[in-house]
Amino acid sequence: MHTVRTIRLAGMLALVLVAAPSPSVPGASARSEQTATQSLLGSYLAGRFARGRHDTAAAAEYYRNALARDPQNDVLTEQSFLMEATNGNWKEATALAQKLAGGSAQSQSRVVRLVLGMNDFKAGNFQGADEHFKAAAQGPIGELTSTLARAWVKSAQNETDAAIAMLDVPKQAEWAQFYLRYHRALIADVGGRRAEARASYERLGKQDQRAPRTVMAYAMHAGNSGDLKLARTIVKEHIDKSQTGDGHPMVRALRDQLNAGGRIDLLIEKPQDGLAEVFYGLGEALAGEGGLPQGAIFLQMAIALRPDFPFALAALAHVYETTKHYEEAIANYDRIPKDTPLQSSIDMRKAINLNLLERVDEATALLEAQSRANPQDLQPLETLGNIMRARKRYEAAAEYYSRAIALIPKPDKRHWNFWYARGTSFERLKRWPLAEADLQKALQLNPDQPLVLNYLGYTWVDQNRNLKQGMTLIEKAVSLKPDDGYIVDSLGWAHYKQNNFKEAVRYLERAVELRPEDPVLNDHLGDALWRVGRFREARFQWDQALTLKPEPEDAEKIKAKLEKGLPERAASRIPKKTREATRPEQARKRVENRAAPPPGFPAVQ
Repeated sequence: MHTVRTIRLAGMLALVLVAAPSPSVPGASARSEQTATQSLLGSYLAGRFARGRHDTAAAAEYYRNALARDPQNDVLTEQSFLMEATNGNWKEATALAQKLAGGSAQSQSRVVRLVLGMNDFKAGNFQGADEHFKAAAQGPIGELTSTLARAWVKSAQNETDAAIAMLDVPKQAEWAQFYLRYHRALIADVGGRRAEARASYERLGKQDQRAPRTVMAYAMHAGNSGDLKLARTIVKEHIDKSQTGDGHPMVRALRDQLNAGGRIDLLIEKPQDGLAEVFYGLGEALAGEGGLPQGAIFLQMAIALRPDFPFALAALAHVYETTKHYEEAIANYDRIPKDTPLQSSIDMRKAINLNLLERVDEATALLEAQSRANPQDLQPLETLGNIMRARKRYEAAAEYYSRAIALIPKPDKRHWNFWYARGTSFERLKRWPLAEADLQKALQLNPDQPLVLNYLGYTWVDQNRNLKQGMTLIEKAVSLKPDDGYIVDSLGWAHYKQNNFKEAVRYLERAVELRPEDPVLNDHLGDALWRVGRFREARFQWDQALTLKPEPEDAEKIKAKLEKGLPERAASRIPKKTREATRPEQARKRVENRAAPPPGFPAVQ
């Protein structure tokens, strides 16, 4: 229906443009009408373009301008509403929602009803909120959101029995049951039904012990009930099972609070915060699964209900990061209260965003300040090293990694990346003995890490040293990550270096299948195809590599190969000095790029 209306709008605008008087027709009104129509069409199309680029602030402004010229147009009204809601402009979004719900179209849009329900809830109009939330039950997400929201409406009216009964929906999918059980536990706690809350939390614990939010809710329920032993056990199990071994910062803060004694509050103590939790949980999940526009609206609704909600603000900032709107991400991080345990992670995310905005000095200053404030914290130093390494400032990167390594009294498996990152920096600085030692240390700490296996193995083969061992390492890396085009390329190129051209073609063809957009991999395949006599296919791959915008120096080499092919090559391996003089430098860089994660730190969640 939306597509039909959009086509109808565009067609109508095009028809008006064709029918409008030309500029040569006398009369100011004719010229004014044409100008207004052109401006309407231009604003509408600009809004669509901006929305497609996730520039929702610009899209909202363009749709606002278009709507001012055609205020009765339902398509413009709906698009303008969605953009205003995505940006959290609730005064404008609410007015548009009321217009859509009461106008000729009688919009049944789920989001329109949710926004109106949210506003009625905040105003204490619980009957109106329930009606709107009930009308929002469209599709699996709509049904779940409606059920959870209506349960919190009942909770706000002190109807705990009705609220809990509403969440008893046995035919829902297991993923939906997770949310139903979680909010059943929260509502039971708010209503003083500790036994019912405990039963729901126990089922949640069996279903998932990784989500920080549910872990915190369960542990805070136990602590608030006086069962500190259970609360500490819940927190410890979560931290022990976390990938980093230290858990989420909010969970660590709760652990310290439990150990210190004193009163433990519930995670959710009033219905409005419970409704905010509904929109946060679903919004974060939708955004994480690629539904950024709807996820952003849900997160904005959570923040509208609870303006200082750290988790929702951080999740919304992550949406902006995903869409490469780094200024907006920083602005949302700055809205998070400064006294939360998330501050360290927030500062790192802000620094990463500043770096991506080319404000490297500000990023460095922020991370250096954080390192001084927390001298035992490895993460600011790691992030600084990653930023410098990505910017090819390898000397500075190695220094930051060395400072971090000096803080590790007893290295274990989780610390492999510090030695790996410093080793790759040393290799780029042509300090191979130091690089080799670091890479071997990283492999000792984590023998099954594909990035280390690939980097060390390829470098040995490239240097014509430890050939058998190097090939074994690369083959192991490929077995661990068979769908990583860069690592598969390493194995193919290693075979090429050893004149195993048929094997090289086999792996390089696979690498290009996995990463068809990479010019270096296409160039490598072209070289291997030439060596096995498949000259036409080789020229095709080189030509393909040129279309993928290789580095300028590589482009010149590819053009020369297209013109003359590859020179004759002796059957024996090329001597090391000759190989070092002629090997493509970009190919060497690819080993670093394929192994180096982008600068940064996990999203604040």
